[in-house]
Amino acid sequence: MVILRDVTIPELTGDMTRLAYIYCPDSYEKDRAVRYPVLYMFDGHNVFFDSHATYGRCWGMKEYMDETQTQMIIVAVECNHGRNNERLMEYAPYSFEDPDFGPIKGLGDIYMEWMVEYLKPMIDREYRTLPDRKYTMICGSSMGGLMSLYAVLRYNHIFSRAACLSASFHFCPDEMDRLIYRSDIDPDTIVYLDYGSEEMRYFKGFKEDYIRICASLIYQDVCLNTRIIPGGTHSEESWGRQIPIFMDTLLYEHDQTDDNESDDDYTDSYERQGA
Repeated sequence: MVILRDVTIPELTGDMTRLAYIYCPDSYEKDRAVRYPVLYMFDGHNVFFDSHATYGRCWGMKEYMDETQTQMIIVAVECNHGRNNERLMEYAPYSFEDPDFGPIKGLGDIYMEWMVEYLKPMIDREYRTLPDRKYTMICGSSMGGLMSLYAVLRYNHIFSRAACLSASFHFCPDEMDRLIYRSDIDPDTIVYLDYGSEEMRYFKGFKEDYIRICASLIYQDVCLNTRIIPGGTHSEESWGRQIPIFMDTLLYEHDQTDDNESDDDYTDSYERQGA
């Protein structure tokens, strides 16, 4: 089931509401003792329903989760639909200037502070989550992919894994590269990073930036799964086809017991799901 609820981000848009889409597996109502890992996603309106998606095609996450019976909660917040590049600003960790969009003021850190200080505590309080870092993941595409990579680096104490599809780090490659080297990254960090072969050719020098970011992540001992998608485009249809692959990456060996797990109840409840 997908629950829709209004949320506000006062630091960015005052009392203006936007939708948060909260997916819970069918088992959520059947066994009240079970807790679930959580995947946070950007551009929530594009994740579950074609009727809500900007271009009439969603990722199809609900169908995938239902069909595979993946035992996870997904929290996906709608973006800012303002006509003056508000989405770009909220999903930009750094300010930049672009020939098409002009100057963009990076408000991404304000957005992430809201996510980790308000949204995550609210979800952990109101839903049966596994709140520890080990079970907290983040995912997005395009600018949301950039923010997912930023989040797992800058807030590595919160997020252990990230899926970054068609990540738009061509807007700030040097800043992201420096962030990789300056971040205190836990060695169990896992990142899925991809880009479509059809979109790769649109940005001059992007291939070199992509290679540099991947090399820097590997050098910093991040467990990286990187792919160039044959025929991949910058679209929900293309991103939706990658769901089985990036979900396998996010959940890889997630049923293994951590010898240093601080809360055995969380581990036990998760393993009972057979994930």
